[in-house]
Amino acid sequence: MSETLHLTAEWDKTFPKSDKVDHSKVTFHNRYGITLAADLYRPQGASGKLAAIAVCGPFGAVKEQASGLYAQELAERGFLTLAFDPSFTGESGGEPRNVASPDINTEDFCAAVDALSVREDVDPERIGILGVCGWGGMAINAAAADTRIKATVASTMYDMTRVTANGYFDAEDSADLRQKKREAFSRQRTEDYKNGTYARAGGVADEIPEDAPQFVKDYFAYYKTPRGYHPRSLNSNAGWNVTSAISFLNMPILQYSSEIRSAVLVVHGEKAHSCYFGKDAFAKLKGENKELLLIPGASHTDLYDQKQIIPFDRITDFFHRYLG
Repeated sequence: MSETLHLTAEWDKTFPKSDKVDHSKVTFHNRYGITLAADLYRPQGASGKLAAIAVCGPFGAVKEQASGLYAQELAERGFLTLAFDPSFTGESGGEPRNVASPDINTEDFCAAVDALSVREDVDPERIGILGVCGWGGMAINAAAADTRIKATVASTMYDMTRVTANGYFDAEDSADLRQKKREAFSRQRTEDYKNGTYARAGGVADEIPEDAPQFVKDYFAYYKTPRGYHPRSLNSNAGWNVTSAISFLNMPILQYSSEIRSAVLVVHGEKAHSCYFGKDAFAKLKGENKELLLIPGASHTDLYDQKQIIPFDRITDFFHRYLG
């Protein structure tokens, strides 16, 4: 069922290694038979069965970036954490490369819970997940399906299906504009099949115009500088398979998020261009164990890796309350 992966042995993260946690590389598989690569962070000196958290995101990033930073910080605070590369991305398996799927990527979170739940050093009743950016939406989607997930944090979340179908700020929310997208994606599939290759889209351009929107400048500053660049990150390089966007246009996530009974914390920067995703996602949630935290003055990418801005104290308190 599983593939053989070749994992990097050296520390190649965009953040420094902590001397307070033990780090190791691990693999696990999802129910599509794809082997996923992950970094396991464990508090030094910890014993017994620990509360555990699976972490992924942002969309197009790899575990050596934001998700690893979140995982290592939370491990310093007493949790066993697993930062993983999603299917088709980074060191994880899956062919063709550089594609995404709302179904498979939601399954990736559930597969991470599978892997954590059978570890001898994890309490299977105390497992949470954390998704950053596009994987914030996937995390909430997974929580709507998997009752083993006791607590979920979505940080600076994106709903990738909504932005694909409706455009940024819902500016392309019409049947005619969606039809034009479908026609373009469909034509591209034919061309790709003729050529035997897959057209790429997304990522960050090598240069941006001075009048580019601020959120484009934020992405550029993150992915094209040492702050966020990583050679395996799709956002730093090639981008996604453009034809994989068809499923994101046609299969919206978060349809049953109103039925999530476990705890959810939605974190967003008030200056983030994507803040409406978090607010709208939170508005659908029900129950006293649902929380929205807006960070004054924070942009979207601030919550990727700016430790002085990311509300780790609040996130830690949330997971302690609901995972014990």
